[in-house]
Amino acid sequence: MDKSSFKPDMRYTLTLRDEQGKGRPANLYVYRVYDQFMIARSTSGDGLVRKVNYADIERIVDETAVPPADRYFLPAAVLDEKNWRDRTVMQHYATSPGRGK
Repeated sequence: MDKSSFKPDMRYTLTLRDEQGKGRPANLYVYRVYDQFMIARSTSGDGLVRKVNYADIERIVDETAVPPADRYFLPAAVLDEKNWRDRTVMQHYATSPGRGK
């Protein structure tokens, strides 16, 4: 996989390789797409914001466009590529109190 396979503001169901090399299902909302990795929120399970390397993705199972009213938002500084060079995961709270996300 590479950058061209993904778009921001989309939900993806993927098969990701874990630390042991086994394929695991993952549901993600993609915030930003960079050359070597993407920043995405886990939409099932812990809800953490993660750095996902393209090399760890085995295949795309499903992809869905997210309407503007249902998108998750984070400050641009949090999503900046330089903030993710030495980080793999971040916990971030509700993005829209009115929507309960």
